[in-house]
Amino acid sequence: MHMAGAAFRRPGVEITPLSRDTLQERVYRHVTELILDGSIVPGEMVTVQSLADAFGVSPMPVREALRRLTAANALMVVSGRSIGIPALSRARLIDLRNVRFEIEAIAAAWAAERMDDKSMAQLGQHLDALQQANAAGDVKSYLRANYAFHFSIYRAAGSENILNIIENLWLQISPYFNMLHDSGNYSTANEHHQEMFAALRNRDAEAVRAAVRADIDAAFMVLIDLLK
Repeated sequence: MHMAGAAFRRPGVEITPLSRDTLQERVYRHVTELILDGSIVPGEMVTVQSLADAFGVSPMPVREALRRLTAANALMVVSGRSIGIPALSRARLIDLRNVRFEIEAIAAAWAAERMDDKSMAQLGQHLDALQQANAAGDVKSYLRANYAFHFSIYRAAGSENILNIIENLWLQISPYFNMLHDSGNYSTANEHHQEMFAALRNRDAEAVRAAVRADIDAAFMVLIDLLK
């Protein structure tokens, strides 16, 4: 007799069946990463089928992932089969800036007390990648490295709750980091990234808090000007 959800057992072996949600969660994480690292650009339309084909899955888990991300204001339905990045209003941009200004600064300050040599070495690699991508004018590589750099810090804060809040904020704002390149903001941001790195290396919570806020404000000033 089959019992749903029961673990399959043999002497010395225990295999727990995969949850039905496992594939959906993996697809959700894949789409989330595409948004967070700037791979989906504002104004670009993406179809359910194109994502399903890219991931090698049926459309069903893709639709579920897009439903969740639409509910989180990270995506919007453009047509029956296409999705895109929601338009960014001035009010929404200001709200996102204000919340990021507090939450990301807190996470970075907490990280200053927890970063070890291995974490700092990894962060240094992300910083190098940021500098190389900016020098090469490679927007996609820069945005991937930017996401990796920031979230290495935020994960080091040691709080799943604050990490989830920051991820939700980035889902709404990070696609618009594509628009910062022509302003020279990537060079400005790298100066702030270097300040963050130095502050974390010195375990200076106040200095890293200030550097994160300066980075957020520099991007905000460019975007708010573009929205005029």
